[in-house]
Amino acid sequence: QVHVVESGGGLVQAGGSLRLSCAASGSIDSINVMGWYRQAPGAQRELVASIIIGGARTNYADSVKGRFTISRDNAKNTVSLQMNSLKPEDTAVYYCNANIRHRGVNYSYWGQGTQVTVSS
Repeated sequence: QVHVVESGGGLVQAGGSLRLSCAASGSIDSINVMGWYRQAPGAQRELVASIIIGGARTNYADSVKGRFTISRDNAKNTVSLQMNSLKPEDTAVYYCNANIRHRGVNYSYWGQGTQVTVSS
């Protein structure tokens, strides 16, 4: 069993910053990719940023490039998302996803989500 737990959401004014953290634990032999997704009311879930754990290659949605930074701590199986210059359109529930490998099989797990609200 694998647990993915997010923390760090909240309410912030436009132009402010927040930092989200995500920790994966449990039956994990290795982690392939971890990523942050978000879902606003009435919208589909979208990728915000992802990081390949082994090589640290990152990928960002165009809407957050230059404002958000994803980073990892391999020893702790955690990733963080530093969000700067936040805009009201960044308001959403943010979900962490961990793509892990256990006994030769890849699995994908989601956290419960954390609310980010940016006021104008």
